[in-house]
Amino acid sequence: MQLRGYRTYWGSTGMPWAEFAAEAKADGYDGLEVPIPADAAGQLALRTALDEHGFDLIAEICTAGSYVPERRATPAQHLESLARQLEIIHRFGATKINCMAGCDAWPLSKSVDFFGLAIERVRESGIPISFETHRSRTLFNPWVARDLVQALPDLYLTCDFSHWCVVCERLIDTEFDVLEILAPRARHIHGRVGYDQGPQVPHPAAPEFADALAAHQRWWELCWLAMQDAGLTQCTLTPEFGPDGYLHRLPFTDQPVADLRQINRWMLDTERAHFDRWRAGQRTGLGL
Repeated sequence: MQLRGYRTYWGSTGMPWAEFAAEAKADGYDGLEVPIPADAAGQLALRTALDEHGFDLIAEICTAGSYVPERRATPAQHLESLARQLEIIHRFGATKINCMAGCDAWPLSKSVDFFGLAIERVRESGIPISFETHRSRTLFNPWVARDLVQALPDLYLTCDFSHWCVVCERLIDTEFDVLEILAPRARHIHGRVGYDQGPQVPHPAAPEFADALAAHQRWWELCWLAMQDAGLTQCTLTPEFGPDGYLHRLPFTDQPVADLRQINRWMLDTERAHFDRWRAGQRTGLGL
């Protein structure tokens, strides 16, 4: 099994695709995780950048709104939003889809019905999809996620555990039994490190956050093991430290405490080394 790293467009929004992709290539990424532009000129620029660097694409979808959904949007409106974006992705092409879907305020029964229909819609596209464990969305906490995957055998996850650290107000080793249920559904990982009071530590290399980094790495290893057991040949990871209140800033000056590009590059390099150590341990443990 191989680890492939993808660069997020979050934090670079508005940068020309050619420049964004060139930076990603220089930083050692294998592909991009971005929303596909709705306009033809934007799509052509993105396709040109992907082809120039030999990148593949994880397409990002948010149903009925942006990262936070429109609060009163109905499941039918979420499905309509999903269908519109799937049509664009089907024409454009992608390796897989990461989708932020649903709403945290829905009762479980409504969420089960919605995701069941969403999975059917996506199956028609033929592109693998995983749904992100994102705050404000249906999969905003581990227990709802557990109940959904138990109800829906074809529901797969993009695991961004940093969100759950905030929701639970703790590192979620306390929920390891739940993580063991969810790990077999993992198909993509967002490599951001959260802590008990926030979704993003100021810098994952800082020694004061070593425990938080180590905890996330334990959870990612659980996902890698499940992917390996499922016979997958690749696992994908997007370092996803970002702006918009996630990146800590100094009071009065509003200056960022660290550089996002450097943080995400550090996370990519660190997890590649971590993955290699983990794989070596797996081979030793199997007597290979």
